[in-house]
Amino acid sequence: MLSREKLRLLLAEFFGTALLASVVLVTSNMFGLGTAAWYTALSAGVALSVIVGVFGHISGAHVNPAVTLGLWTLKKIETTNAVVYITAQLLGGATALLFYNYATGETLAVSGSSTFAWSVFVSEMVGAALFGMGIASVVSQKMQGYQAAFTIGMSLTLGALVASLGSAGFLNPAVALGNNAWDRTLVLAPLVGMVVGMNVYMALLAPAPVRVVKKKK
Repeated sequence: MLSREKLRLLLAEFFGTALLASVVLVTSNMFGLGTAAWYTALSAGVALSVIVGVFGHISGAHVNPAVTLGLWTLKKIETTNAVVYITAQLLGGATALLFYNYATGETLAVSGSSTFAWSVFVSEMVGAALFGMGIASVVSQKMQGYQAAFTIGMSLTLGALVASLGSAGFLNPAVALGNNAWDRTLVLAPLVGMVVGMNVYMALLAPAPVRVVKKKK
């Protein structure tokens, strides 16, 4: 049986991911993912900023399996919690898709690809790496409040815009699931990109820890 704390984490990640996936789902179907991709990228970034502000104090508002995996490699989240987070995120993405189909009375067509394309993989991976660097900067500099929410949200927008040159720019397997675009490229590329981006930033770009030198009496 889940403890109350685990339940709070699960619900925060579930509702946060469902909201993010819904925003991307609505904007991408309204404006498309081609020449108007910046509408979707900006909407997703603003939505994520709000989600971080609302749920960040509960779970950190990962709302993305790639983010959870990246932070797990940095030892910022325990394995058990990571499994809970990813489960809730995938459920949130699936719920967003089901709600969209129910509300519109239509069945969203599958938009994923059964064929592997390196251009799509690299675009999605690079976008996720840039997004991951933004998150790592927040973690390493211990940003909080509006500053953290803005940095994370705009990092998603910038990463999604770069990725949109060659892919859908979801940068999030749960959002891809919510948009009925679940395929190996849109699942694996964000995971790889996020891990690389976060670890490169923390290893090479993060501020050096301040060393406290004790004076001898």
